[in-house]
Amino acid sequence: MTALIPFAVVVVAAAAVRSTWSPCGWSMLSTITPLTERARGHRFSLTATWFVTGAAFGGAALGLVGATLAWLVALADLASTSTGAIAAALLVVAALLDAKLLKPALPHHRRQVNEDWLDEFRPWVYAGGFGVQIGSGLATYIMSGGVYLVVPLGALSGRPGAAFALGLAFGITRGAAVLAGTANTTPVRLARFHQRFASATEPVRLAVAGVYAALAVGVAGTQVGAAAAVVTAALVASGAGAVRARRAQPSGSALIPTSASLIELTSTDLAASDPTTA
Repeated sequence: MTALIPFAVVVVAAAAVRSTWSPCGWSMLSTITPLTERARGHRFSLTATWFVTGAAFGGAALGLVGATLAWLVALADLASTSTGAIAAALLVVAALLDAKLLKPALPHHRRQVNEDWLDEFRPWVYAGGFGVQIGSGLATYIMSGGVYLVVPLGALSGRPGAAFALGLAFGITRGAAVLAGTANTTPVRLARFHQRFASATEPVRLAVAGVYAALAVGVAGTQVGAAAAVVTAALVASGAGAVRARRAQPSGSALIPTSASLIELTSTDLAASDPTTA
């Protein structure tokens, strides 16, 4: 079952990166920057440290759940073919979700952090609090099916330590995304950053779906057998065909122009989303 761990590591990285393209991720990259922290009289480096630390705690909480389940899986002593088949199936589901071929459509759990904290609390409270929520993966907008896999893949490994490390790594990776805005020291730089960020939305989504699909075939082939790999590959190919057909159809989504204002850039469409604060 330890053979699943390398696959799980890739899933954790892909899910954490994809999750940055969420309303919370956009908000973080526009409200916790050198420019905005300077305006509040705070140091970005310190605020970012609190954010990453909070995200690590959120990821650790996720890891503890995975570690507990991994201990139970180890007691059950499941065959590697069984755990491999479950993992491959979960990866196919994640790929279909990210490819927008499975309902309910992502994003799920449309909850956003409360930005009022920025004006009401000290940096260690708002940055740390935001970090905990975002690092836990499930407390705010869920943008990727891979987020759901962090705990089960760790559990299926049957290794509590590895399962905990996966959750922690997810949280830290999500939190570290705030460092992408380190160079945003002026309004112009911040606007240009969000233009580039917006243009990467679809490529990142499709790339992550492809990663999950490839991992599903890999897990099926290495853990279950050649026949399972062929079936999984056929499912993946069918999904890829559906994605190509959908992309060939005219889209009603509005594109963000390069001349868009910062407000327009930081208000992603996520058309079906109605952000709420809590």
